[in-house]
Amino acid sequence: MKILVGITRIFVGILFIISGLIKLNDPVGFSFKLQDYFAPEVLNLEFLVPYSLAIAIFVVVFEVLLGVMIIVGYAKKFTLISLLGMIVFFTFLTFYSAYFNKVTDCGCFGDALKLTPWESFWKDVVLLVLILILWFGRKHIQPFFAKTTRSLIVFVSLVLCMWLGYHVLMHLPVKDFRAYKIGANIEEGMNVPEDAPPPIIEYLWEYEINGEKEVIANTTGRDPKPEGGTRIGVETRFIREPYEPPIHDFSMERDGEDFTFEFLGEEHLLVVIAYNLDNTEHEGFGNIKTVTDDALRKGYKVIGLSASSTPETEALAKLHKLNFKFYFCDMTTLKTIVRSNPGILELQSGTIMQKLHWNDALDLQLSEQEGAMPNLDFDLKHSLDSIYVLDQRYRSLLYTDSMEERAKMAKEAGFEEEDYNTMALWHKQETIDSTNIAFVSKLFDEKGYPGKSVVGEETEKVAWYVLQHSNQIPKYIDLIKKAGEEGELSARLVAMMEDRYLMGKGEPQIYGTQGQTIDGKSYIWPIADPENVNARRASVGITESVEDYAKRLFGPDFEYQELTLDDIKN
Repeated sequence: MKILVGITRIFVGILFIISGLIKLNDPVGFSFKLQDYFAPEVLNLEFLVPYSLAIAIFVVVFEVLLGVMIIVGYAKKFTLISLLGMIVFFTFLTFYSAYFNKVTDCGCFGDALKLTPWESFWKDVVLLVLILILWFGRKHIQPFFAKTTRSLIVFVSLVLCMWLGYHVLMHLPVKDFRAYKIGANIEEGMNVPEDAPPPIIEYLWEYEINGEKEVIANTTGRDPKPEGGTRIGVETRFIREPYEPPIHDFSMERDGEDFTFEFLGEEHLLVVIAYNLDNTEHEGFGNIKTVTDDALRKGYKVIGLSASSTPETEALAKLHKLNFKFYFCDMTTLKTIVRSNPGILELQSGTIMQKLHWNDALDLQLSEQEGAMPNLDFDLKHSLDSIYVLDQRYRSLLYTDSMEERAKMAKEAGFEEEDYNTMALWHKQETIDSTNIAFVSKLFDEKGYPGKSVVGEETEKVAWYVLQHSNQIPKYIDLIKKAGEEGELSARLVAMMEDRYLMGKGEPQIYGTQGQTIDGKSYIWPIADPENVNARRASVGITESVEDYAKRLFGPDFEYQELTLDDIKN
């Protein structure tokens, strides 16, 4: 018994220390697991959710200390009662989770070792037996070292645990066991390997045979059709679950459009993660803004990921003057990626190269890329971004398909009903447009066109929009062409404005981008050399043919016709 207790004592102590340290390496992750247990459908202890991190830290530190205390023989009775109480509680909890299928991973060993609910339960049963052995053989537990030394060991252990907990909370886990660790490729982690074991499904065929119910099981899926039997029904269950890739529920979406694989293909991408803006640490966005502005100047693509709504993320970007857009991703996924809110990642073609807590964001190492824009003017960018919002404020309502849709959008925007009839909207928009063109004209005259190298790719088109919606195109068309030649403005946008300019002069357009509807008659404005227009469109990056463009502009039943200026006059 003495030998058994001695071996058990060391084994239980080491196991508690390892289990506690693994969770102490990632207390935020363990707190998320506790929140799963506190949920209404599990233990219904929602009032504990705000304290989940504090509870997580207390539990894991206590777990490590109990392991140290049982090994050195410190406070034997208290230690054994604590061990017994803890294992009884967790045995009940894992049984409850397994039997009712409530929490599919107990989090006993964090992300380092995933256990099914039943594996967790039987692990706790074994530990319960071992701790009962220690309890009944407690007279054989003799302390190591002198009392003062034992107290010192426990105290030093407590200090080291508190330091480790503080360190990983202020930075990131020392060891990352998750699928999003540095060096992992996200797209590869989403794929199912060719040699993945297929799922095995068991079919339970229920028949009535000679007045008695009988269940016939097979994995072929073929109805056994026993002689003289009447089928009552069939149920299925997995003997082997389908393979689940380590990375799932990962997406980058905005306004109903999926950008996931487009962004994962970016050679140099910086991603800011703020999974929930309700409890994000706003003091972290000072560092985030510094490094993201630097990344934009060095030629990186920068985006944000959040599970919060678009209006919330736009308000955050405005508050902290962030120069990038947020895209949607599942909150659980974002919590898994980085244990910081906000946190930051550097991706190269989908591979995670750097991952940092906001406290360490200034340590981000970025090299200057081809296409770097060291002269980005972020103050001007913010001014133009605000102008773009105003440029579209009422215009989006004016081009709705129905008054019902307009009323819905207007209500969402906070407009009064009398303010969104067509004339009222045009009047409001014209007032805004006159102010916008005054600002942009002054900018053109003093500094030239504010293009890509000055305000970035997303904002380069704002001044173009303002000019497109004004009567100042003839005055600045040469400036627009120059911006296109210098790569400051998309060739496609230059082509559209050139067509608008020519149509305004009553001359044939070049690229077929302009159409009109007058007195119910819709048409594409006459095109010079219409036979080659689609080739010209392709040369400036317009992939859509003029025929398809006309249908998109005027409806699927519209048939494009080549018209001359005389046709228009007639």
